[in-house]
Amino acid sequence: MNRRILLGLPLLAGCSVLPDRPFIESQRFALSPRREGPPGARLRQALLVRSMRAAPGMEQRGLQRLRGAGQVEVAPYEEWLAPPAELAELALRQWLLASGRFTAVTAPGSRLATFLVLETELVALQVGPDGARASLAALLLAQAGGLGDARALGQTVVEGRSPVALEAGAAQRAAAMQAALGQAFAALESWIVSLV
Repeated sequence: MNRRILLGLPLLAGCSVLPDRPFIESQRFALSPRREGPPGARLRQALLVRSMRAAPGMEQRGLQRLRGAGQVEVAPYEEWLAPPAELAELALRQWLLASGRFTAVTAPGSRLATFLVLETELVALQVGPDGARASLAALLLAQAGGLGDARALGQTVVEGRSPVALEAGAAQRAAAMQAALGQAFAALESWIVSLV
């Protein structure tokens, strides 16, 4: 029995369970732009921010680079902590709450009756040859007494940009995309205030 084991050892020595490629550790980044500056004038209304939808291709967690000829490259080892639309929704809710313009900023499932309802879609969050770009589509609705059929107050697309080199490191690209998203949030806040 021991002799068979000893004879099989040279055959096992040639086999390896180790991969022939080096291990690459994944990098994960937060997406949470923060509003800075003093709060604005209060509008005395509560706002319901519905779940943010993701445009096609934006449901992936990997950081995106836009190459020439419209080619999108998704980094396999550089990604957001969660799908970017989910992170952007949470950050938008916190941004609007920090603005001080609303009596409350609620999420779907809240029992609070709200007059204003905001629906959003994350259209773009990527780095291209001209820097980082974040784009959101938004629809603002009004509900009489918080109940019944809603009517549209306005619809828009807001965009933010931040300079960064296409070949910059993952941390620099993620920071630039976060800054661009913050600019888009600031534009969205101004647009909501202009309509209400």
